[in-house]
Amino acid sequence: MSHQDAQTAEALRQELLRKRLAGRRGGAGRRGAIPRADRGTALRLSHGQQQMWFLSRLEPDSTEYLVPLVLRLRGILDAEALRQAWKHVCARHEILRTRYELRDGEAVQIVDEPRPVALRLVDLTDASADQRERNALETLRTEMATPFDLAEQWPVRGTLMRLADDDHVLAVVFHHIACDAWSTRIFGSELSTCYASYLDGTTPELPALSVQYADFAAWQRQEQAGPRGETQLAHWREKLAGLDPVELPTDRPRPPVRSYAGDDVAFDLDRELADRVRTVAQRYETTPFTVLLAAYQALLGRYTGRQDVAVGTVVSGRTHPDLQQLFGYGINTLVMRGNWADDSTFGDLLTSCRQEVLDAFDHQDVPFARLVDELQPERDQSRTPLYQVAFTLHEWRLDSFTLPGLTAEPFGDSDGMAKCDLTLQMQERPDGSFHARLQYATALFDRATAERMAEHFTRLLRQSLADPSVRLSRVDILSETERAQVTAGPAAGHVAEPGSGVLAHELFEARVGERPDAVAVVAGGVELSYGEV
Repeated sequence: MSHQDAQTAEALRQELLRKRLAGRRGGAGRRGAIPRADRGTALRLSHGQQQMWFLSRLEPDSTEYLVPLVLRLRGILDAEALRQAWKHVCARHEILRTRYELRDGEAVQIVDEPRPVALRLVDLTDASADQRERNALETLRTEMATPFDLAEQWPVRGTLMRLADDDHVLAVVFHHIACDAWSTRIFGSELSTCYASYLDGTTPELPALSVQYADFAAWQRQEQAGPRGETQLAHWREKLAGLDPVELPTDRPRPPVRSYAGDDVAFDLDRELADRVRTVAQRYETTPFTVLLAAYQALLGRYTGRQDVAVGTVVSGRTHPDLQQLFGYGINTLVMRGNWADDSTFGDLLTSCRQEVLDAFDHQDVPFARLVDELQPERDQSRTPLYQVAFTLHEWRLDSFTLPGLTAEPFGDSDGMAKCDLTLQMQERPDGSFHARLQYATALFDRATAERMAEHFTRLLRQSLADPSVRLSRVDILSETERAQVTAGPAAGHVAEPGSGVLAHELFEARVGERPDAVAVVAGGVELSYGEV
C-alpha cells in the first residue's frame, strides 16, 4: 500500500472513531451548544486548570509545567508584521490574558481587557556565528528557567532572536494552565494567517470564536456534576481496580521524593517501518497510535516480567464540536491498562489494546484530577499516581506554521524535565516517518539505559510487525553485542556498565529461556539454576 493510500485509510479510521464518539449515548454529538458563562459571577477553573493552579501554588518557582514552542525561521522576516500578528493572536484568546486569584477559598479566573503583549527582540548579530548559536541557546534556557506568577502575569511570553537577516529564532513560552499541544497548532495556524495579512497591509480575517475557555470550564463543571459524569467515573473505578505501579529495573534506587529532573534520547522510525505500522493498523482495523502503544506495553512487560501494564496518555479533550478551535488546557490524561497472557502473540495484544483504546475514548471526559481524587491511590511521593510510564503520539507541530517566505524547523534541546519515570513521545512527520523521544527521569536511569530502551523498542516493533503471530516472549530485542554477553557471560572482575539495570534484567530473562539448567546463584554452598531462580 502506498503512503498516500495509508494516509487515506488512516483519515477514514479517525473519522469513524470521531463518529462513534459523537454518536454514543449521551455523547458530544447530541449535546447542545456550549453556553456563554456568566461574566458577572466568579469564573471557576476547569478541573485541569485547578490541578495546574494547585501545583503552581505548591511550588511557585517550578518550571515543570511550562510549554515551549521554539522554532528557527529561515528566510527574510518582517519583524514588525510578526509583532502585529503576535499581538492579534494573544488578544483574540481570553485564556492568554487571564490571571488567577484566590477568592473566598476558591481559585477563580480573572480575564483582563486586551492590551499589547510585548514580543521581546534580542539582537545576537554582533557575535561570531558559533557564539550566536550559543547565545541563542542560553537565551532559550533562561526563558525556560523563568516561572510565571499566575496571579500577576498573563501565561504567555515571546522572544524573537535575530541571528542574521535571514535567520531568526522565535521562542514562545506558555504556562500549561493556558495551553496544550492542540493549542500550539491553533497558535501556529493563526499566527501564520495574521502574519501574511500584515505583510500584505491588510487586516487579518479569522473566524469568530463561539467559545472562550471560561465558557468551557463552566460547561465542564456542569457536565461532570451530572449523571453522565458519574457513569463515566464508574467505568474507571472498575477498570483501574487493583492497579499496581509499574516497577522498571532502574540504575539507582528510587528516591523517597520524586525528582522532576529528566533528559531524553531522540530516535527515528524510518519511512519503511512507519509504513508497516500503518499497514498493520489497517489490518487490525485500528490506528498507528494503538500499534505503537501495544509495542510499548509489550516492551515494558519484558522489562517488568508482568502482563498487566498501565500507560498514561493524553487526549485533546475536545469531543464537543464547539471546542475544535478552543485555545487552552483542554487535554485529559487517560490510563491505558494492557493485559495479556503468557503465550500471547503481538496480534493478540494489539486486538485487546484496540478495545482498550476505544473504551478509554468512550469514557474520556472524566478529568484525571477528579479521577485521582475519587480513586484515592496510595499516597507515594516517589512516583506519579495511577501511572508511572506514558506514551503520546502527536502530529508534527511545525507544519502549522506557514509563514510566507520562511521555513520553520525545530530549535533547542531537552527541557530537562520528566513528568514521570519514562515517557515515549512520538510525532508523525509530514514525510510519513515517525520522530521519537524517550524521556526519562535522571534520578532513576542513566542515558545508556534509555539508549538501550530505544533500540529495544525499535527491534521489538520491527519483529512484531513483520509477523504479528509471533509470541511476545519469543521476540528477540537484544543487539548482537548484548546477545554475545548472554552467550559468554560476564568476565571475572567485570564491572557493570552504565545502564546495566535494564540490560541485566533482559540478559537474565534470555538465560532463563536459553540455559535454564545453568548455575545462576551460588550462596552458602547452595546452587540455583536460572530456571529455579
